[in-house]
Amino acid sequence: MSEIFGTLSDGTPVHRWTLERAGTRVRVLSYGGVVQSVEIPDRDGRTGNVVLGFPKLDGYLAHPEPYLGALVGRYANRIAGARFTLDGGTHRLTPNEGPNTLHGGAYGFDKRVWDVQPVEHGLRLSRVSPDGEEGFPGRLEVAATYSLDASGALRLVYEAVTDAPTVVNLTNHSYFNLAGSGPAGGHRLRLAASRCTPVGAGLIPTGELAEVADTGLDFRSARAAGAGYDHNYVLDKGLTAAAEQVAELHDPVSGRVLTVATTEPGIQLYTGDHLGEPFSPGDGIALETQHFPDSPNRPDFPSTVLRPGELYRSETVYGFSTR
Repeated sequence: MSEIFGTLSDGTPVHRWTLERAGTRVRVLSYGGVVQSVEIPDRDGRTGNVVLGFPKLDGYLAHPEPYLGALVGRYANRIAGARFTLDGGTHRLTPNEGPNTLHGGAYGFDKRVWDVQPVEHGLRLSRVSPDGEEGFPGRLEVAATYSLDASGALRLVYEAVTDAPTVVNLTNHSYFNLAGSGPAGGHRLRLAASRCTPVGAGLIPTGELAEVADTGLDFRSARAAGAGYDHNYVLDKGLTAAAEQVAELHDPVSGRVLTVATTEPGIQLYTGDHLGEPFSPGDGIALETQHFPDSPNRPDFPSTVLRPGELYRSETVYGFSTR
């Protein structure tokens, strides 16, 4: 089911689609591929929205920086110095966070209107990112399929092909609050990650893969998420062909449980410390499945290079339950 959600200043209409299956209702926007809402029941059967979103298009246009629910690309997270070298050539990107490029640049995938077509139990979002968009090389054809499976889990599958060597790293930037409102820091989080990538100035990785044992970064056993986290975790499973469960978030009050399964080698934990109006810091927790930040400049990190003839594919599944 679709409806007009609003209109951009150039007259482009933005549509909102509603998916519903097995007790889960998800609303998706053609603008930015945004997951506007995810409604699921609590342990007493009361349904509530568990992701942060704006009720009108104006909210997303006026407050783009939190990337609420957005499809982020071409490159999720940061690239140092807004540049990288590939096959001997240097590519200069659009800096949009000091000297660095964040989440694809000043006008990334989160600010584009996607073509949306219904598929079985879901939607297929697609667009062509032209050669040179935000400085990235290659004409990139991108498709993202959002679907609900028989259990009500939200499955996101990203695919892309290119006509020239480039780098790709796509993710969803939803902020979860399993209570539905208020601070989310009391949610209990568990991550299957023994290491993280420490950062220096500008939140750029130093290149080290540091053990989390005996530090405040250790979520291998479930504990309160708290605040102060904006860290990429190195998942113990590594890069896999099939999605494997790597995270669990539990709200003891509502009983809602979120599980995250992915093919990706990393996950960015962001506790929303810099969320602004109409939200408050800590109102949502982002778990962004991804390759590591600044991988194009870190040959020791898992590669994000995509070449002609290859298929980029990434899958993440958000599962919902109660206990």
